[in-house]
Amino acid sequence: MWVELGFFRKIGTTLEMIKWEHSIFVLPFAMVGAMLAAGGWPPLVKLLWIIVCMVSARSAAMAFNRWADAAIDAANPRTAGRAIPAGLLSRGFVGGFTLVSAAVFILGAAQLNRASLLLSPIALAIVLSYSYTKRFTRWSHVFLGLAMGIAPSAAWVAVRGNLDPRILILTAAVLFWGAGFDVLYACQDFQHDRTVGLNSIPAAIGIPAAFLVSHAMHALMIGLLIALARAFSLGPAAWFGIAVVGGLLLYEHLIVSPQDLRRLNAAFFTMNGVISILFFIFVAADLLLRR
Repeated sequence: MWVELGFFRKIGTTLEMIKWEHSIFVLPFAMVGAMLAAGGWPPLVKLLWIIVCMVSARSAAMAFNRWADAAIDAANPRTAGRAIPAGLLSRGFVGGFTLVSAAVFILGAAQLNRASLLLSPIALAIVLSYSYTKRFTRWSHVFLGLAMGIAPSAAWVAVRGNLDPRILILTAAVLFWGAGFDVLYACQDFQHDRTVGLNSIPAAIGIPAAFLVSHAMHALMIGLLIALARAFSLGPAAWFGIAVVGGLLLYEHLIVSPQDLRRLNAAFFTMNGVISILFFIFVAADLLLRR
């Protein structure tokens, strides 16, 4: 019984470590991709398997990141309390959780269609490889954005079994959205990254210049969302949603500054979750009102 309790305690610690609840960041964009592919709600079974794939892929990516970065996290005062450096979980357990999550993702892809199954190893390679990019390039934020951005295209493939170039506009928008807020988040580790030789945009060009890069990335995201609305001939509700996203991104950049990073966690976690959810709601409303 104590063994069982210990196992479930480890699972709880693992879920806390990977912040599974933050799957909400990208999941709404995947739902937008699925709804654009279906012209409304996709079949319920497909929708459920898309959700399974999204959550399992993100869980695999986050657990692998903690596994790969255990030594790096241990050396950083901000991250030294994470589960592996703190001794709450072993690298072996986290590695096993990663493998199980990856297997669930491939199983879920197999339930969708042949194209999803064949592309699943590529998707896994993208979301897992991000963890090593900070070791050799300052543009690791863009790799993270790509790992997030493939979600709507993958959802399109899950529904249609093929890929329409138009959905790649949303992939690019999510890429720059994720990269933009990761640049801000990396500002917290600016001094540490420079000291130990890890790569990031803030470490390479300084915090004030990194803020400008983040501004530009988020402005580009809005431009891409406008292009998406035009490509799919979306209506007023979707356009209003884009305006809301733009306003929230502006607010996000107003509550933090190069001189004051204290509210960065609020900007990173809360605001970006709200942005993705509201964009989904407005696009979904637009698509459903047409029917």
